[in-house]
Amino acid sequence: MSSFDDTDAFEGASLAARAMAARPARYLDELNPEQRRAAETLDGPVLMLAGAGTGKTKALTTRIVHLLNTGRARPNEILAVTFTNKAAREMRERVARLMGQTVEGMPWLGTFHSICVKLLRRHAELVDLKSNFTILDTDDQLRLLKQLVQASGIDDKRWPARQLAGIIDHWKNRAWTPDNLPASEGSAYEGKGPALYRQYQTRLRELNAVDFGDLLLHVVTIFQKHDDVLRQYQRWFRYILVDEYQDTNVAQYLWLRLLAGGHKNICCVGDDDQSIYGWRGAEVGNILRFEKDFPGAAVIRLEQNYRSTPHILAAASGVIAGNRDRLGKELWTATKEGEKVRLIGHWDGEEEARWIGEEIDAMQRGTRGMRPFSLDEIAILVRASHQMRAFEDRFLTIGLPYRVIGGPRFYERMEIRDAMAYFRLVVSPADDLAFERIVNTPKRGLGDKAVQTIQRTARDNGLSLVDGAGLGIRSGAIKGKGAVELARLLDGLARWGRMMDDPSVSHMELAEIILDESGYTGMWQADKTPEAPGRLENLKELVKALEGFENLQGFLEHVALIMENESDEAGEKVTLMTLHAAKGLEFPAVFLPGWEDGLFPSQRSMDESGQKGLEEERRLAYVGITRAEEVCTISFAGNRRVYGQWQSQMPSRFIDELPPDHVEVLTPPGLYGGRVAAPSGIETRAAEANVYNSPGWRRLQSRGNERPLSQPREARAPVIDIQAVSAHTVGERVFHQKFGYGAIIAIEGDKLEIAFDKAGTKKVVARFITGADDVPF
Repeated sequence: MSSFDDTDAFEGASLAARAMAARPARYLDELNPEQRRAAETLDGPVLMLAGAGTGKTKALTTRIVHLLNTGRARPNEILAVTFTNKAAREMRERVARLMGQTVEGMPWLGTFHSICVKLLRRHAELVDLKSNFTILDTDDQLRLLKQLVQASGIDDKRWPARQLAGIIDHWKNRAWTPDNLPASEGSAYEGKGPALYRQYQTRLRELNAVDFGDLLLHVVTIFQKHDDVLRQYQRWFRYILVDEYQDTNVAQYLWLRLLAGGHKNICCVGDDDQSIYGWRGAEVGNILRFEKDFPGAAVIRLEQNYRSTPHILAAASGVIAGNRDRLGKELWTATKEGEKVRLIGHWDGEEEARWIGEEIDAMQRGTRGMRPFSLDEIAILVRASHQMRAFEDRFLTIGLPYRVIGGPRFYERMEIRDAMAYFRLVVSPADDLAFERIVNTPKRGLGDKAVQTIQRTARDNGLSLVDGAGLGIRSGAIKGKGAVELARLLDGLARWGRMMDDPSVSHMELAEIILDESGYTGMWQADKTPEAPGRLENLKELVKALEGFENLQGFLEHVALIMENESDEAGEKVTLMTLHAAKGLEFPAVFLPGWEDGLFPSQRSMDESGQKGLEEERRLAYVGITRAEEVCTISFAGNRRVYGQWQSQMPSRFIDELPPDHVEVLTPPGLYGGRVAAPSGIETRAAEANVYNSPGWRRLQSRGNERPLSQPREARAPVIDIQAVSAHTVGERVFHQKFGYGAIIAIEGDKLEIAFDKAGTKKVVARFITGADDVPF
């Protein structure tokens, strides 16, 4: 360890360096004792074990400044590695602020990939490349792999190139080249994976190209095979700093260990309790074995939290304590006690979304005994993206502005737009835009020429594209496999259209039939990419959304109406995102819905990874709770529709791990008294027995923390009736809970077009407005 005042360290240093060292180190005064120790412990290996919200970025950047100010290292002798360009940019800006000047000459501050690009261009010839190599994007990579797959005689529909790309990426994350690939991987990709990997790498060299996985893999290979090159960089990089060490994969871990193998001046910053990316190659074991990898390492725990209240930290600590594989730390804060973590159960997922919508409105108005919250201060964090549908539907219906972070809104997702196009075409065969979207999705052997023939035939004969396609087949203008598949699609459209009038087939069943018989569901079931399971879940959620409507047409009108009212205008919005996407963010108020076993923790994660998967799910719960600064609300549903059937849900096992003294149970009126109807097919008493009698729920209820909230509202989404006779008249003054006062300017059934005084023109369902004179205030 070396302190700022250690003058022996500067013997022989330049006058400038010694003058810099003589300046008061005021930047150190802004740190707490543990942060300061982390910044001043410059020699040897250091693990900065930084809990959520403990100021690890501040400590890390101050350490860099201390290295520069004390003359321990010049800017080009510091290797500082991050995972994102944003984190690297923030680190550089913070260093500049602390230094009081722009930091020049820090070429080795950046992401793993950006630094490896520089290293690889310097030594490309050592892996049979030229220094001007090309970095392939995902599309180019898939195109090349598809060529190799087809040349090998593999059915690329059953074994798509995207699946092979995922397998190869996994191998490269493990630092496996074709020469050292374990025998256990020999069965991958129908047994041809290893051979295709070798062909792929050979072809890349012929093209003088690399993919992103190669950037690390090639540099690790160079370091392993060329000691002189490795020793050169070990001398150059006198100090190594690594952010988010818990997220490193095997290749990144090996790269860092090789570089730090000489001086061992490596400082890794991370939190084993926030390692949540195992599904993309991160190895939590890297941080857990740091002291074994670097004997004598200083482990400095940053435990003072500057983000959350004591109740929130206690709840997070109670949950994460259930993990066995962790280094252990106890977060604490000097802030006031604040609100307890709030826990509430609901009858079903739709009721959960309705309640959260009402609660956000109440929090915005400041009627919950707390300060008023702006919408920008509120976030809803879900375990799986398909959970967003219920919230988006509800928010769009009541006019609550929201933003989705990390992906498109539910009804804007590709698979949902495709499915909706099928539904639109069944309801209205003249919908040419819908036909163009799905005619070759999934692939039906129709090339651009065939599609152009359909369009020309329809245009020349004044027909819809559906009828033009039929004429093209009959006239022989469209032939071969494409004609056969197209005829099958047209027959399906006609049959599904007739089924709309069959009372024995519900519209939910019809939706499933359309997606199955069209081959669309099968397309995603055959897709082996990591995104495919999520897309299938979203399609199931779409079918579930039909439940509250009388037919497909009513549902399509509902979606069109609520999406028309949605705008990208600036203003306050609630944030909706997944727990994975929320890491590193913070919000004053956080809602954590869907805490049910099977959903969270994820059954898939537990099935695939066992205890390891469960512990990563628990870390995800810890991340979710610690995103909250002031108010954290956890909720679960007693019943959810799974694969079209109502199922009783058990509260998440993580709820049992919440410390009761830090939790307030919120019980809506009627939840136990039976005044809220259970979903069809579920007995109220059975649901109560299954859901609300878990040990953790009984334990929390016994604390006497219950307090009632507002009565739940209607249990079904609105059905728009275009044939309805409206009780309103054009010109009538009305009031809407969100949009305020306005005047009706057009009526279509029970759909009203209203010019609101402040919110502009909107289309709303009549049931959501009140006569201006009837407003009770």
